[in-house]
Amino acid sequence: MANYNSAKQKAYDVILHLADNFQNGIKSKNETETRRYYIDKFFEALGWDVGNEKGKREVIHEDIVKVKGKTKFPDYGFYFKGKRVFFVEAKDTKVDIKNDSRPAFQLRSYAWSAKLGVSILTDFEEFAVYDCTVRPKENDRTEAARIKYFTYEDYLKEGVFDYIYDLFERENVANGSLDAYSENLCNRKGSETVDVHFLSTLDELRTKLAVVISKLNREMSEKDINYAVQQIIDRIIFLRVAEDRNVENYGLLALANPKNKNEDDFKNYGFNGENSYYENLNYIFDRANEKYNSGLFDEDAIVRNLNIDDKTIKDIIDELYTPKNPYQFSVIPVEIIGNAYEQFLGKTISIDKNHKAVIELKPEVRKAGGVYYTPEYIVDYIVANTVGEAIKGKTPDEIVNIKILDPACGSGSFLLGAYKYLLNYHKEYFLKNKTKKYMGSRYEIIDESGNLALWVRKQILINNIFGVDIDSNAVEVAKLSLLLKSFEDSFNVNEYGQGSLLNEKILPSLDNNIKCGNSLIGNDFYESHLDLDDATLYKINCFDW
Repeated sequence: MANYNSAKQKAYDVILHLADNFQNGIKSKNETETRRYYIDKFFEALGWDVGNEKGKREVIHEDIVKVKGKTKFPDYGFYFKGKRVFFVEAKDTKVDIKNDSRPAFQLRSYAWSAKLGVSILTDFEEFAVYDCTVRPKENDRTEAARIKYFTYEDYLKEGVFDYIYDLFERENVANGSLDAYSENLCNRKGSETVDVHFLSTLDELRTKLAVVISKLNREMSEKDINYAVQQIIDRIIFLRVAEDRNVENYGLLALANPKNKNEDDFKNYGFNGENSYYENLNYIFDRANEKYNSGLFDEDAIVRNLNIDDKTIKDIIDELYTPKNPYQFSVIPVEIIGNAYEQFLGKTISIDKNHKAVIELKPEVRKAGGVYYTPEYIVDYIVANTVGEAIKGKTPDEIVNIKILDPACGSGSFLLGAYKYLLNYHKEYFLKNKTKKYMGSRYEIIDESGNLALWVRKQILINNIFGVDIDSNAVEVAKLSLLLKSFEDSFNVNEYGQGSLLNEKILPSLDNNIKCGNSLIGNDFYESHLDLDDATLYKINCFDW
């Protein structure tokens, strides 16, 4: 055996003891026992606080959310400084991890959606490490994208223990072991990150909608077509994310299919049996407007009165569910959706002389050589050194009156970073100080998952986050991203009674927080430019808060 330092030797000895117990027949019978007696202790040996005894919540048991018996999160999420670093999907020892492709696909779809480099599938008896930069496909063989496969008999062999320890031990992860490993994987042939693929999906959805709306609604202007397409896609994506995050029932969007004759759905959503797929979808939007009151689903004559054929809507909806859809919206970070949308907003719908819709780069984007967005790690750095400095040492009650404004917010990447920083700061403060009250409320601050309760997240958003942008579509995307972030980690949202307990809707309206306009030019500009036509005035879009 190699000469190890004391920490590594201690981990070796614990894993040796676990392997001996397993070898001697002290095996568990189900997944819960496997996790408790073997998997938990295995990762504790690697330095992780699996039982949360130190209060850091670096290992989240994410399988607490089940929808219709289906787990919506992997079994373990491993975090460092609030950032998710890898997943572990645990199985009982009856599962054939080496040859059964279903658990491998499940793990890979979670980790790929979360934009993780690697993740682990194990029942302790078997241990598989997967390259999660490769897009999963439901018919993949189990060895597809599998980097390493071991059994418990291999754990202590020369090279195997070193591989596991050097890559997944907590301090090594803190020092960048997974970052370097994942970067190498991303440069391999066949890798395709979720944000790139999601942008491609958005482009496909936009093209399908734009073509059919232009064809079947010939009186519409380019401006109205761009607006309608954006609104429909935003609403569909929001509801699809809400389904996977247990805010809506899974399959909600598919209920709009005219072939659905379920009487309960007719009663709940107002279907009359004669409507088209799109008309039924609008009834679902109406119901969402009553539930969320966020502005996203406000009744809109342009969107409401469109003529769209059933096949187009069905194709779009089907594209967001398995088997066509590789995403697990329950774990896709909102930042990834926002980055994809930022690229998406660099394109516009134009109508050619034959009245056909063409998707092309906006002139200013083409001139600039494409869309440039600020990488998340740079956003995090800037936010930490601005927002972080402004709130350092302050209590939540003192932070209430601090306003964070981005005067040219685009699709909201900096606002999202600031909001995320505030959420983490408040969460750490409340956990550290064991605070039970916030702003005089009698309701719980921390929910059953150990995260900030939704009502607290809403208050922080409304109190602290503000933005302006001249692009109306970008404003809508910024709102969408912030709303999705507000319930990103809030489990069982409906059960908290945000509608009845607090006598308000689940989500807040951001109309007073995120506004459309040119923040460089005030309304007094118009006094000296009375001769401008409406189109020019629309482009200038003077703004005064």
